[in-house]
Amino acid sequence: MKYGIAAFPSKKIQDEANSYRKRYDPHYALIPPHITLKEPFEADEEQIESKIIPELKRVAKETTPFNIHIQKVSSFTPVTNTIYLKVEPSDEIASLNERLHSDHLPDNKQYSFVPHITIAQKLSDEEYSDVYGTLSMLKFNIEDKIDRFQLLYQLENGAWSVYETFRFGE
Repeated sequence: MKYGIAAFPSKKIQDEANSYRKRYDPHYALIPPHITLKEPFEADEEQIESKIIPELKRVAKETTPFNIHIQKVSSFTPVTNTIYLKVEPSDEIASLNERLHSDHLPDNKQYSFVPHITIAQKLSDEEYSDVYGTLSMLKFNIEDKIDRFQLLYQLENGAWSVYETFRFGE
């Protein structure tokens, strides 16, 4: 089965992201707005229960809640026409990402970690230019506290569901 690890921001940020995702993100109905902390990986029930969940509990216990700050949109062009709310990089979120790729957890890093919340993807080049041109002029001043992450699993229809939540410091 396919699993992933993400942090879900507050309702305020999710509402802001969804105001764009409804229109520009074909994955809108598959998963709420989130920060991907670990890209999807394959595991079976035995691995999840005996190795991965104990390791995630350890990582969460050793993690202190931290703040995130969003000031603008950015994109992954020219690699993909994906537009996102840029989560300003911090030592805390980078460290959490590193710890989620060590020890008993699959080291499945394909890309450099860029903390973000996707708001548009799979756009044509023309659509991308128009949408990014408009959104890049917007300024955001959003702060939020991240105090947990979720282990997710993917359903047959492509939707993601929470398997377990891990609170920091517990």
